[in-house]
Parts: sequence; structure tokens; C-alpha cells
Amino acid sequence: MTCAFSPPAREERDHLLPPGRERKETPHPARAAMAMAFKMATTGINVSEECRNSFMEMKWKRVHRYVVYKIDERSRVVTVDKVGAPGEGYEELAASLPDDDCRYAVYDFDFVTVDNCPRSKIFFITWAPSASRIRAKMLYATSKEGLRRVLEGVHYDMQ
Repeated sequence: MTCAFSPPAREERDHLLPPGRERKETPHPARAAMAMAFKMATTGINVSEECRNSFMEMKWKRVHRYVVYKIDERSRVVTVDKVGAPGEGYEELAASLPDDDCRYAVYDFDFVTVDNCPRSKIFFITWAPSASRIRAKMLYATSKEGLRRVLEGVHYDMQ
């Protein structure tokens, strides 16, 4: 069964808007996400498969407590700098970060709730000490979202 009535096209309904008002175009969410992905790709930084694999090992297999990432400025690729053993803590992560260069890190934080339930949350850390070069700080700041998109499952963001 077909309907003889079909709603008018959008252009045909424009005359129904109040005078002085124009129709606002809102982009489709998928198109907006693609535009955002393109913007992040303009920094020219790629993420190696090793970064994603080490994160998944930390998240699912729990073979690492933390993973430290660095950007190789010559090849413009994010690579794994260091991984922490399951027994290491936040102090070892803080000690492994350089005093004069930027890094990214993800840390698997285990805790027990008030109800005595063990929980785990993953923190994404952007390390940019004041002694690091301005160019490195800008590169890490603009490339951060590209890496965050690859590392699915990060709960909190720290600087």
C-alpha cells in the first residue's frame, strides 16, 4: 500500500520560517567525526601498531602496569618507550619519565571500593615538563587526541 501524500522537500518548506530567520545546517554526526579525524591527521603523526598492541596487553591480559609512549620526531611516529611490569607502581612510572622531554603514558590503577569490590581504571597521562622544548610541547599537545582515539578504553586524562 502506498501513500499518495509525501511531505514537501526542505527547500519547499523554507517559506514557512519567520522573516529574517534562516535554516541552520547541522552536519551529520558521522561526517563531523570524519572531519575531526581528518583534522587530527593533519599533524602528520602516525601511531605504530606496537602502541595499540601494548595497550591491549595492559588492558586485557594485564601483563603491564603502565606503558610510556614517545614521538620519534624524525619518522613522526608514536612508539613504545617503556613498559612497566605488573608489580611496579606509580612511583616507578614517575621515575621513568624524563625531566627534559615530553611523553605520553597510560597507567592501570587498581583500587578497592567502599563495598570491598576490586576495580581498575586506566589513566592517560600527558607529560610535558617545563624544561622540555616548546616545539616538543606543541607536537605532543596537537597529537594527543590521535593517540587517544587509538587507545580505546581510557577512563581519565591527566597532565
